[in-house]
Order: sequence, then C-alpha cells, then structure tokens
Amino acid sequence: MTMSLIDVRALADAIRAEIAKAIVGQDDMVDMLLVALLSEGHVLMEGPPGTAKTFLAQSFATALGLDFGRIQFTPDLLPGDILGSNLFNFQTSQFTLTRGPIFCDLLLADEINRTPPKTQAALLEAMQERRVTLDGETHQLAERFMVVATQNPIENQGVYPLPEAQLDRFLFKLLVPYPAEEEETRIVATYGQRSGPQRPADLGVQAVTNAAGIGAAAAALSQVTVAEEITAYVVRLVRATRDHAELTVGASPRAAVLLAGAARARAALEGRDYVIPDDVKALAVPVLRHRLTLSPAAEIEGRDMEALVAELVESTEAPR
Repeated sequence: MTMSLIDVRALADAIRAEIAKAIVGQDDMVDMLLVALLSEGHVLMEGPPGTAKTFLAQSFATALGLDFGRIQFTPDLLPGDILGSNLFNFQTSQFTLTRGPIFCDLLLADEINRTPPKTQAALLEAMQERRVTLDGETHQLAERFMVVATQNPIENQGVYPLPEAQLDRFLFKLLVPYPAEEEETRIVATYGQRSGPQRPADLGVQAVTNAAGIGAAAAALSQVTVAEEITAYVVRLVRATRDHAELTVGASPRAAVLLAGAARARAALEGRDYVIPDDVKALAVPVLRHRLTLSPAAEIEGRDMEALVAELVESTEAPR
C-alpha cells in the first residue's frame, strides 16, 4: 500500500473530521498529535483537569483504528503493572508471559507524574526502542507504538517531576488551554444533557484507517525533502539553546533530529514535498520547552520558557 502526499493530507482531514464529532475545538492539539504520529514521536500533554486530555487521546485512537491502552498512574504503581510479568504455570511447569497494558498501539499514560521515577523509567526502553525486556527476554511492541501522557500542572502534592531522560523521550510537550467562551458553550450544550461516561463511539467517532494505513502515510514522508539550508537552520537553533545565558541545560542532538523529522511531517500534512522555515518555527516551542532548564537567576526573575524559546527563534537567522 503506497500513498501520495495528497492522500496523506486527505487522510489527515478525515481523521480531524472524526475527532471533531467528539472534541470541541482543540484543533492545534489534534494537528500536533498527527505530526507526532507520522514522525513516530510521543506526546506529553499538560493542562488543568477537565480539559478533555484523556478524551482527546481516546478519540484519536478510535479515529485511527488503533488498539488503545490506558494506565492510570498512581504512587503505588510498579513497573510490572505496566510491562507485565512472567508467571509460573503449574499445569505446564513453565513460565508464561502475562502482558501488561503497554502491549498496545497507542498508550495513554494518564497523570504520569503521579508515580515514582522507578516506575516512570519502565517506559524508557519502550518509548525509545519500541520493545521491553522482561527477565532478560526482549519482547517487541507494536511497530508504531505511541505514548500520549498527561499531567496536571497545578498540583504539587503527591507528584514526582519527570526525570530529564524521560522528558527527552517525548517529541512534544503540549500545553492544553481552557476553551474559548464560544467553544465552552458548545461543550456544555453537547455534553450537559448527557449522563454517564462518554465514549467516542457513542458520539459517532469511527475508524477511518488502521495501522497499515498509518504506516503507508508515514512512509510517504520519504517524498518530503529537507534542504541543506533548513538542516543548518535547525542545528543553529538547537545549538543556540546551549549558549544562552539564561539556560543551564540546552537541547541535545536528539532534539535537532526530532525537530527536523517533525517539520517533514508538518509539511506532508499540508501537502508539500519540501520543508520551509515556518515548519521549524511552528514546532520549535513544543519540541524544545521541556528539554531546557532555566538558570537560577532566570527562575528568580520569573522568565517564561515559552517566551524565551520564541525569542531564540526570532534571533536565529532563518534561510530565505
């Protein structure tokens, strides 16, 4: 199965239309999820409770026709609760693998910062290499395994900040905003008269593709070219974070690779077979915001990370 870039754009439009049956607004979030899907990245969504982070992930998986798994992260969660374990079968006198919820296509790691770093680290190998190791034996995950994690920014009791190594595995950190007044009115009108838990299928969301279709769409990214000038621009932008006086930790080479790959996906979703500087600029903040560390002086001054990255983008010369 092969796809042209026109097919990729049409598929993305169909996915957006299905998600819109259940999700009011959040267009930018959906676009970022699509970019992450095609560039094989993971997404961390941060926002206050009740902003449909979980429901968005469920609707996204439903529209894609993917096997959806969910883990509610809690302080007493253990790595085996995520990965599974080898249990002894007394009938066969052998150990058999009991697979954990990580064995799916799209995993929702709900409130990921509520579990200790030891348990968070269970996701590291899975996110980087799409496999897990149990008792010395390696088990492959789905080829396009994707993690969508959520966290609540307003609570600081009973939460564990994600380690830098964990954060670096996420392509994007997306900040989910409150809806606009008109959107919130539509939300209340749609859901205020319903009772009980809502499922995307109850609202008419149907699968418009499957794992094979997503793989073909991702393969179509090979048709998108990244000019040397664009590559150099990405590298200049990432390296600028390491020399900034207000940052103690800059972005790694992995950030540059992921930013370039995400820019290709964004170009494909817009039907272009080439990357432009605006692709890089549009993705710079969500790709870099969680990979940088403010200096103590910048923290005291209350510097905003998003504003700082935006300033870096403005001050880094882009190709014409």
